[in-house]
Parts: sequence; structure tokens; C-alpha cells
Amino acid sequence: MFRIFPLLFLLFASLNPVAAKAEVIATFYSHDFGDHFPHAFVKLKGKVDSTGEQVDTNYGFTAVSVSPAILMGSVKGMIETKGDKYIASSNPHFSLRLSDLEYAKLIALVDKWRNMPGKSYSLNSRNCVHFAMEAAALLGLTVNRKSKFFKKPKSFVLEMMKLNPGLKL
Repeated sequence: MFRIFPLLFLLFASLNPVAAKAEVIATFYSHDFGDHFPHAFVKLKGKVDSTGEQVDTNYGFTAVSVSPAILMGSVKGMIETKGDKYIASSNPHFSLRLSDLEYAKLIALVDKWRNMPGKSYSLNSRNCVHFAMEAAALLGLTVNRKSKFFKKPKSFVLEMMKLNPGLKL
């Protein structure tokens, strides 16, 4: 008689729906060169476990005004969010599941870059690739801070993937 109780418990437990684990997925993208910026960015999608907040956005760093001035030195920069069409025409490279703490840290990084004073964008030292690198490093990935690919977003992201075997979509 007592042997049937564990079996009945397992049967009823298997019939109860299990709540889906809430999580935010960060996907790192590159966009082939052209007149649309940023060329490296991070898309966030999912649900924050602690708050239930639904997340579906993306962040990249670019110059406020794309002009020949970016070739001459630093210019005013901004965090930009792109639409679905831009995302669809970009290359997703790898995704990471974020804890609530990692998500909060990433949003703090976005805010930090969004609120940088003055001429914060530099093609040579603080561009969209640098932003993606800082996001990846913040999330625990190995990055090459001396990379030769800071002006080649796709090559930089592929380099990060080589430095972190096992990354995938």
C-alpha cells in the first residue's frame, strides 16, 4: 500500500505545469558596413525573473551625427536602439542567458555610455565595437583589448567567439 504513494505523487507532479524559468537572453550582433550605425550591438529579449519585466530591446553605441568629423577625432556619441528591420538585416553571432544581476549590470553599462559627457564617440577608441566588447567583458567573456578588429565589427565578434569556445546562438 505504501509503495503506491510515491508513484501517485510522481504521476500528479508530472501533470502539474511547471512555471517557465524567466530569463533575459543577450544576443551579440554585427551589421555589415554601410551608412547605418551601429555596426556592433546587443539585443536583449526575455523576462526579468525578480520583477517580471518583459524585455525586448537592443543597444549599440554610435556618433550622434555621422559625418566626416568622425574621421578627424572625437564627436558626440549616443546609445541607439534599432528597429526590427535593422535587426533582421544584421548578423546574430552568439547568445548568453543573463541572471537578473547580469541584466542589471548590463543596463547600468548602457546608462553609463548613454550619459557620457562631451565628445564621447571616437572611431579609434570608443566606438560600437568597444561598447560590445565592454558588454561582453562585463558578462564574463574573454576579450582582446588589443584587437586589430576595432573597426571591423564582424571580425571582432568572431574573434571573441574564438576566445570563448562554446558560444553559440
